[in-house]
Order: sequence, then C-alpha cells, then structure tokens
Amino acid sequence: MNKTNQKGDLLTGNLQEDFQEIKNRFDRSSDFCYREFEINAAHKAVILFIDGLVNMDRIDSNVLKPLLTYSGNVLQSEMLPKEIEDIIHSAAVKKEESLHEAVDRVLSGDTLLLVDGVKHSLLISEKSWEQRAIEEPATEAVIYGPREGFTENIRTNTSLVRRRLKTAGLKLESIKLGELSQTEVVIAYLDGIAEQSIVEEVRSRLNRVSIDAIVDSGYIVELIEDNPSSVFPQILQTERPDRLVGNLLEGRVGIMVDNTPFVLIVPITFFQLMNATEDYYERYILASTIRCLRYFFIFVALLFPSIYIAVTTFHQELLPTNLLFSVASARESVPFPVLIAALLMEISFEALREAGLRLPRAIGGTISIVGALVIGQAAVQAGIVGAPLVIVVSITGIASFMFPSYSLTGAIRLLRFPMMFLAAFLGLYGILLGFFLILSHLVRLRSFGVPYLSPLSPFNFSDLKDVFIRVPWWAMNKRPSDTGKKNPNRMRKLLRPHPPQRKK
Repeated sequence: MNKTNQKGDLLTGNLQEDFQEIKNRFDRSSDFCYREFEINAAHKAVILFIDGLVNMDRIDSNVLKPLLTYSGNVLQSEMLPKEIEDIIHSAAVKKEESLHEAVDRVLSGDTLLLVDGVKHSLLISEKSWEQRAIEEPATEAVIYGPREGFTENIRTNTSLVRRRLKTAGLKLESIKLGELSQTEVVIAYLDGIAEQSIVEEVRSRLNRVSIDAIVDSGYIVELIEDNPSSVFPQILQTERPDRLVGNLLEGRVGIMVDNTPFVLIVPITFFQLMNATEDYYERYILASTIRCLRYFFIFVALLFPSIYIAVTTFHQELLPTNLLFSVASARESVPFPVLIAALLMEISFEALREAGLRLPRAIGGTISIVGALVIGQAAVQAGIVGAPLVIVVSITGIASFMFPSYSLTGAIRLLRFPMMFLAAFLGLYGILLGFFLILSHLVRLRSFGVPYLSPLSPFNFSDLKDVFIRVPWWAMNKRPSDTGKKNPNRMRKLLRPHPPQRKK
C-alpha cells in the first residue's frame, strides 16, 4: 500500500492554489461538485461537496443564501470573522487548516468553504444520503422483544444504543480504519462497568489493523480474534441493539462498523452463543426448558450421523432386535457403505441449504424444503440410501437450525464430517476421541483473554445462573465475574418477590 503522508499539508490562503490542489485530487470524479461565488461582492469564495452525500436544498438555504447576502467585512488578519460562522445555519461548523483533513471530511459528506486570503477552511455538516429504514433483524427474529435492528448507518446505530442507555457512562470512541476506505469504527462500552484492561486490549488490536479497506465488520473479525484458525467463533455478531445493550451491561465491549448492520461483541464464551435474546424476555421456566433442549440438540447436530454410522458398522448389538432387522432390511439393497451414503445425503442437504439462502427469499425456503423431500424420497426409492439414514440426516438438519448464532451453526456443521469419518473407521471409540479433541480445543480457546468455556472451565458456581438455565431476574443480581469484576452488583439488593399476606 503506497500512500503519501499528506497530514502536514496546510492551506495557503491562496484560493486559486488551494482550489486547484483539491480539484486535482478529485480529478475524473463525476460526483465532485463546487460552486464559485463572491462574498460582499469583494471576496472570492468556493464551496465544495460530493453529490449524493449532502442535502442540496439545505446547502442552498443554510450556506449559500446567507453568504451571498452577507454585507460585513470578511477578512480579519487572514481569519474569518465570527459573524461568518454565525450566519451559516448549520448545527456543526468547524475550522480546519489541514488540506488533507479537509479532503477527508468532504469524502465523509461535509461541505467545504474556502475564502481567498483565509488560511483555514470551514467544514459545514449538511450530510444526507439514502439509507435503509430501521427494520426487524432477519437473522435474529423473536416473538417477544423489540423489533428494531441495526442499519448500515453508524450514527443511526449509536442512537439506537443511546436511546436504551441514557447515561453519560456510555462511551463511544471513534477511530478510522482502512487506508482507502477510512471506515469509521466505534468502540462502545460502559465506563465504570467494563474492565479497563479489556477496553485497552480492544483498542490496541483495532489500532494494529492495517488494510486497504474495511467493507464489513467481518473484515475485522479475523484480524483481532485470539485464534483465527479455530472453527469456533470468538466474537459475537448481532443485529439487535437490545442484545448489544445487554452485553454492555455485563461489562463487555461492542465494536460498531460503519456501512454494516452487524455489531461485534467481545469477549464472549461458548455459552453466550447458545443463548437467544428472547431467553431474557420469556418466563424463566420456559426459557430454561428451551435452553436445555438447545444443548441437547447441539449433540444431535454434531454426533447423530456419526452414532448411526458407528452403530450400524461396528456395534449392531446396541440396537434392539426389531430395530436392527428394520435397519438391515433398509440397507439390503443399498450399494454403498454407510459412510458414503451418509456423506451423499449430508452434502446434498448442505447444498440445498446454501441454495435456499442464495435464491430470492420468496422461493428460497420453499425450494430447500421441497428439494430435500423430493431428493430424499427419490434416493430411497432408487435404493441409493436407506430410509433410516434419511430420517437421521433430516433430524440432524433440523437440530442445526436451533442455535441462535449462525457462526456456531457453521462450526457444528463443519465438525460433523470429521466425526463421521472417525466413526466409520473407529466406531464409538472414534466418536469419543473426536469429542475429546474438540473439548480440549475449547478448553484452550480464549476470547480477548477470557476462557471460552467459562464458567465451567475454570469453574465458577455463581456464574452458572445464566448458562444451562436462566434463573429468575430477581436472582441475577451479579454480573459475570469474567467481565463485571469492576462493578459486580447489578441490583442494590435481592428483589425476590414475597407472597401477599392473608388478611386475618
């Protein structure tokens, strides 16, 4: 990346030279616009802006009209008088002497005012561009809870968080990443709750990022996570402002990237990826039951095809006699070993899943469901696979849809295939070996220094209240110890409700 250092360039005060230098930088840019005029019929001036990033009507009424009707003096020792700033009807007007910074702000949507003989410019904020309206997140739909989701505009996203946390303790630190894109990245945390060491680590890792452009938050993930070679996500991505706020209240840090609706949350644990936003809006008994069901089906999604392969290949004695006869008769006409048949069905199911995602939304779901039914039925009738295998693959596919995190779903789907190979060659011993290797990897994994399997490893009994089950809100009076040591108390006292007293 070759980029000259232009941060020391200063405006000369000569309008012709400064204007020509800026025009040279925007050479062959059809959206670069400018308007030359005179102030008080004596002082030459020009405004510059990018078409599509500004509101033209507001520039006409709030900037051009006041300057064209101004009748006072313009120059005061090579500085614009305060009256010039006062007559411009804009909420944000800033002086800037650096030519490089002025060009960067124009590219960000500001309007630049240059006056002949003045050695600084005025940056006027009249930004306006088309953006997507606030909608319900498609990837994190809920029955109960807010329907608002983040958009591609970072200022809209910060406002959604501010509306939920009306405290000066909410800090939103802004930095620029991407040498060509100059993408704004905001570090969000609650001062007094978040551990300063975690905030410093996030800030340090982001400042080390050196890349041409940041197009999406996904560009940052692999550059700042602890172990990029792991299949397990170590950073949580969310479209929901309420989910980000809930994590900020537990001492975590959010990373908001302009031009993307996905916000990053660090540090995280494996169990956070298994928790849905709706778990905290539903009654705790129902939420805990569904969460336990979710943990059961993660084993189904990972191990069910492997167990089927191991049992039918090596351990037929584990099946009841009637079931064994049924499986054997179904496999009697199948020409392939059970591993090959299972791989064919799993790969076909994954292809249908991906096809359903890439097709237009109106027909994507229908195609994937109908395709799975048609292919499964046709494969059984053609004798390519047995009916029990189709049932196993179908249940496995359904189980993989139960996880709130799409990144975790991808990890489980990927690990399913090596587990199938281990089961085909070593039986149940291979499954135990593969599970042990996965578990040992998870134990060693970290997310910004926090153990991935916390609070199970290392064990912390008090933090188990929001892992496999969710205790009532009145019992969740402490923040997680990994991220909330600085301010551990969530409530002033135990708010357990008391039954009403009977009248005597």
